[in-house]
Amino acid sequence: MSAVVDAQPRVEVVYALPDRQAVVTVELPAAGLTALQAVERSGLLEQFRDLREKPLALGVYGVACTHDRPLRDRDRVEIYRPLKVDPRAQRRQRAVANPLPRGPKRR
Repeated sequence: MSAVVDAQPRVEVVYALPDRQAVVTVELPAAGLTALQAVERSGLLEQFRDLREKPLALGVYGVACTHDRPLRDRDRVEIYRPLKVDPRAQRRQRAVANPLPRGPKRR
């Protein structure tokens, strides 16, 4: 048996919201693409207009990258949303509101 090989290199561009996610496959031309070019070709900037209001934060497989990062076949470009709350600040607030019980001091 022979395996079917897809000759056309591709990358995925993904954007997730709390209630849904969009995954778009973009063909990778022989000249290549940068992370920003892939996002622009994906059509997600038109689909999610709010993405144009702020600078884009991008990553490839969970690692932040610059807009001019060259892509390779099967890379996944992720568009990150800004955090609404700093996770460290949120943990501190929870710790103050719900302190852990402490046992007696040991000598």
